[in-house]
Amino acid sequence: MPTGQSAQCATTSFVRATRISALFSRKREKSDVSDKLQTVRNALTGISGVPVTPYEHDGSVDTTKLTNLIKALASAKVHNLMAAGNTGEFFTLTMDEVRKVHAVTIEAAAGNSLVSAAVGRSLTEAKALAKDAIAAGADAIMGHHPMDPFAGPSYQAGYFLELADFSTVPVIAYVRSDAFSVADFRRLALHPNIAGIKFASPNLMLLSEVIRSTLDAPAIWVCGLAEGWAPAFYAMGARGFTSGLVNVFPERSHAIHRALENGDFGGARALIDAIAGFEALRTKYNNGANVTVVKEALGMLGSDVGPVRLPGVVSLNGEERQALRAIVDRVKAEALAA
Repeated sequence: MPTGQSAQCATTSFVRATRISALFSRKREKSDVSDKLQTVRNALTGISGVPVTPYEHDGSVDTTKLTNLIKALASAKVHNLMAAGNTGEFFTLTMDEVRKVHAVTIEAAAGNSLVSAAVGRSLTEAKALAKDAIAAGADAIMGHHPMDPFAGPSYQAGYFLELADFSTVPVIAYVRSDAFSVADFRRLALHPNIAGIKFASPNLMLLSEVIRSTLDAPAIWVCGLAEGWAPAFYAMGARGFTSGLVNVFPERSHAIHRALENGDFGGARALIDAIAGFEALRTKYNNGANVTVVKEALGMLGSDVGPVRLPGVVSLNGEERQALRAIVDRVKAEALAA
């Protein structure tokens, strides 16, 4: 074969090999993305625990106590840990504190629980937090509901979509409003990088319609209103639920989850009824006691994690604390007897 033809054949073979290599590389990348999404979706069908943020006596984040809490939750096999969620007091933390909470949670979970790093505020800040959390090893990003008082609902959906476009790991949209249209929810559910939607509105008619209209979408619809609402959400087609209770009694949250996954609504209801007082206390003061109750319950079990920051309810009054003590003692006794 002439030298020129040999060179041409070699070049053609090299180009073909390069194209084939690139094709396989793209297929591997697609497969990796698909695997990541499925891993996050599987976790979302379980318990999405939202750890509290412990504070030192001077008010700074107590990384040692946070590490111990995360290790305990991961050891309890909580499926998904939402680092710096609302129960973690996201909106009272500085950006650097949020980053610290993300990093500590990721390291302490050590791959034993999936970690979703919560981000929010301005879209620019949310992207910056997401970028740093991903670099630290976050498995997913949870976008907090954009809280601007003058936001348009469809543009709030756009906030989540842009965050999902930006993120290199799956995104969870945390929607705390029923002002989104079904079309807006459908846009979220069909986005290729949105693993699921935390639906945190008690509007069950809307939830039913939204799930019915997105049966062709792989996104998971998660109960964003904790254990008490989970049976109703499951009946509508949602899977999994968020939990603050899991900080205190993870075994109770697991029992509720098992019952719901098995279709045992009566069993789930009985388990929930036993902690109804706990959740009722959390709703006091226009939900201002939400985190306070969890933190004080932890204190009653020997884990002092510090008070809630303003504008949350800093502490319960004597009557409320007495009621909480009775609930904690009863559930603790039930757990020991089980």
